[in-house]
Amino acid sequence: MTIDYGTLRGLVALLILALFIIIVVWSYSKKQKSAFDEAANSIFEEDKEQTDLNDVNSKQETNKNV
Repeated sequence: MTIDYGTLRGLVALLILALFIIIVVWSYSKKQKSAFDEAANSIFEEDKEQTDLNDVNSKQETNKNV
């Protein structure tokens, strides 16, 4: 049995469609919500840490213009 080019293209298209559906279902699953929320909010935590470090560094600097 041989598979012609059109059938092969159809099977590849179905495989890609199935993978897309699997990725969408996985990304919207309730089990992943907490991990995605943590990742989404991690940028704010980094900004807060960076701001805290900048405050400490600015307090340690002396006024060199005097």
